Amino acid sequence: MITVAGTVSSPLGAEEAFTYLSAFEHTAEWDPGTPVVKKLSEGPVAVGHRYHAEAEFRGKRQTLIYEVVELTGSHIKLRGENKTVISEDSIDVSPDGTGCTVQYTAEFQLKGALKLIEPFMKPAFMSLRDPAMNGLKSALDARAGR
Repeated sequence: MITVAGTVSSPLGAEEAFTYLSAFEHTAEWDPGTPVVKKLSEGPVAVGHRYHAEAEFRGKRQTLIYEVVELTGSHIKLRGENKTVISEDSIDVSPDGTGCTVQYTAEFQLKGALKLIEPFMKPAFMSLRDPAMNGLKSALDARAGR
């Protein structure tokens, strides 16, 4: 398994930040590695909600179908899958003064024969972190008016 994690702080309040981030369709607004995310389920975010995502990885676009598998007032976990990878994304938002801290963790498990090259793929997956974390911080700060 390959784990990619990052933390950002923002002046945006924790509740507002979590409301924005738990609506996973907003991911395309801040993560350049995931330019397309469409909500497939109706209504407010809930366990079982599904999303169609298109991720850019090593110059190719791959489709994953994500499902919300855990949801509390400050934590959401989604599981995405296609024929080559399983991705589990967790977002945890905590208050930090008048703002918030966001911990984003993505765990990737390659399938089939690709599992053998997983250790060699880690740098490619790690290269996704900084652009996503920078985009996340910018999106949250913009929502806070900064």
